[in-house]
Amino acid sequence: MSFQEPEPLFVSDALDPARAAAFEAVLGQDPRIRAGEPLPPFFHQLYFWQPLPPAGLGRDGHPKVGPGLIPDLGLPRRMWAGGRLRFEAPLTAGIEAAKRSVLEKAERKTGRTGPLGFVVLRHEIWQQGQLCLTEWQDLVYREDPEAAALKPVPPQARRDETDCVAAEFSSTLLFRYSALTFNGHRIHYDLDYARDVEGYTGLVVHGPLLAQRLMLMAEALMGPLAGFSFRAFSPLMHFETAEFCRNGQEMWVRGPDGRQCMTATAVPA
Repeated sequence: MSFQEPEPLFVSDALDPARAAAFEAVLGQDPRIRAGEPLPPFFHQLYFWQPLPPAGLGRDGHPKVGPGLIPDLGLPRRMWAGGRLRFEAPLTAGIEAAKRSVLEKAERKTGRTGPLGFVVLRHEIWQQGQLCLTEWQDLVYREDPEAAALKPVPPQARRDETDCVAAEFSSTLLFRYSALTFNGHRIHYDLDYARDVEGYTGLVVHGPLLAQRLMLMAEALMGPLAGFSFRAFSPLMHFETAEFCRNGQEMWVRGPDGRQCMTATAVPA
């Protein structure tokens, strides 16, 4: 299956510091960010909204695929499977920035669980004429689950961490994060949809939210970051407590049953 390469997408944003401060409050931190101050890593997820009318959305609440940057692979379920970031300079709150997004890859394959669609987007964010960060976003598309199908068993996470912090994710926290990032994916706030349509046992904790907590933990322990990469393995539900772990530059998220939810590598500057 081949696709015509779409034109790059350009979006600008003033990087309102009030939104970053609101996110700090959502994370349980003292809201301190003001105009002119550097944003923490990955806070650009709060910006560069692309609002569409209801007719432009798919059944899952995300923008419909096909007419824009992401082609229609004929698979309804969307998952953020991982990503990589290269940090060149901190973004500054309250100063306009520009985001350029391109499609690097879109292909459909057949795996052990059936057909899969793989999409890689590359985002570049510029501010005051300087490239501040480059992000590669890995998306996976799948078919709807069959009721009788066996669910894959995720690997068990490591237990050799030197640092570990536990965190919980209420439905209120997920809703507020969805609102701040303008993420309409219904698996994060619509329990009936998440359970009855996409086959989850609860509301799904956003993969980028897990990665965000890992990045903030890495920065607190290691100092400023030059790069960060992460890969999702198993979704975390809103009723589960997760453990955020580190050993050197390697990091991971462990579920309450010991399963591996996410792995990551942090590269200090």
